[in-house]
Amino acid sequence: MLEIKGISKTYGDRRVLDGVSFAVKSGCLTGFVGANGAGKTTTMRSILGIVEPEQGQVLVDGKPIGPRDRARFGYMPEERGLYAKMRILEQVAYFGELHGLPATKATKNAKSLLTELGLGERLNDKLQDLSLGNQQRVQIAATLVHEPQYLMLDEPFSGLDPVAVDVVLSVLQRFAAAGVPVLFSSHQLDVVERLADDLVIIANGQIRASGARLELQAEHSRGLYDITTDGDAGWMREAAGIEVIDFDRGSATVRATDEHSIQALLREAMNRGQVLSFGPRIEKLSTIYKEVVR
Repeated sequence: MLEIKGISKTYGDRRVLDGVSFAVKSGCLTGFVGANGAGKTTTMRSILGIVEPEQGQVLVDGKPIGPRDRARFGYMPEERGLYAKMRILEQVAYFGELHGLPATKATKNAKSLLTELGLGERLNDKLQDLSLGNQQRVQIAATLVHEPQYLMLDEPFSGLDPVAVDVVLSVLQRFAAAGVPVLFSSHQLDVVERLADDLVIIANGQIRASGARLELQAEHSRGLYDITTDGDAGWMREAAGIEVIDFDRGSATVRATDEHSIQALLREAMNRGQVLSFGPRIEKLSTIYKEVVR
């Protein structure tokens, strides 16, 4: 497990990180969500030792992180760090050698990863001859080639189409299934909602929410229901214990204060006509994000 405990960082008079604490569990894909300048990249760089926080600590399996631990990390920065004129198999293998792999092992890993990422027929192409999306796949391969035991990826899905997202996800899930803690940041909330096991939401250098994604969604969806009737649902605005969140003729999203209120609403709707659909509503991550950072 990777634990971040109370780290703070100041640049000039700006508090970039303010007591940031969260955990990245083994075998979990943890989505790290926040606006530009919220503190995601600074947090990642603090974990790697590139940035030195004034307070707090980073723990690996309960012990303060050290140089040997950081050597076991795979880190993908948002800015690509590849060589445009170098052939992709050669340079991914080169990154493996930089991390201490023998040349034969590095080449084997590079070929396997690039093939898994859908680039098996382009191993001898130069990076500059690939699309931006395929260059992103090469960057991911370079991050994984040395078989890291911890993974941090800054915007790994940037520039990828839906098919490529699924390809990259399958590779990351394979590492997670082997027990690797995976922390990834992304502005694509719909992608994070689909991929992440756990969530960490940061704003203005502070953690606003963290935990299992499904639990966070359930917490923020408590008391929410969608109901559709064959008539005008405007009367629901006056129902006791009910707040109408959204409304469009016969359809409404409501928040009930308790179970009795929603049962009474459903009975009244059935008395007034036909109920076409009814069920609990699960809030989207985009809505939860807006709520917690507001």
